[in-house]
Amino acid sequence: MQIFKPFRFIPKKSIEKETIQILQQIENTPNYQLKFPIDASRIAEFLGLDVVWDSIPDDEKGVIAARILPLEKLIEINELIPELRGGFGESTIAHEIGHWVLHIDQNRVKQCLSGDTSMIKVDPLLCRNEVNLSGIEWQAQYFASCLLMPRFKLKEICHNRNLQQWKELYTIADELGVTISNLVHRLKDLGWIELKDNSRQIELRKRVA
Repeated sequence: MQIFKPFRFIPKKSIEKETIQILQQIENTPNYQLKFPIDASRIAEFLGLDVVWDSIPDDEKGVIAARILPLEKLIEINELIPELRGGFGESTIAHEIGHWVLHIDQNRVKQCLSGDTSMIKVDPLLCRNEVNLSGIEWQAQYFASCLLMPRFKLKEICHNRNLQQWKELYTIADELGVTISNLVHRLKDLGWIELKDNSRQIELRKRVA
């Protein structure tokens, strides 16, 4: 039985819509009040996923940052990578949630779990600590960015803030519990700021209402 969905193009708006629906569901659920910075593990819990930190050995392709085991409904984060602590770790968990929502057929998972799973083998979906993202990895990372830094929250937190000052951006990143690189990438993607190549100078592209 095929657990993973065939690869397909997913527009950014569709990915962002998925994250907003999840955040709205959390906000409307007792005992799951939406708080910032977002605790990605709590969102995973809300979606029926467990998150554990464990030692994940390298394979023939190198280091594995994290993996998701669909039939176990489990996200494993590699505790051997110190960089995964803090904001980068939250992004990694949110990235795995993105795979669960976008790339795993949850109806098939339910069908498998309703029967005898002893004869069913499903390989984990592996995620590596790579700079260049493509395909489903890019989609999962964009999902993570929208989930941890939703547009409505960014508008609120960036209002009347000087986005041309790195010190201010670091403060905002800390308030959102994300890395500075993730914040800058998100603001650039929204078209709010621009950084010229090989430059630390920030240009404003759009006024945050």
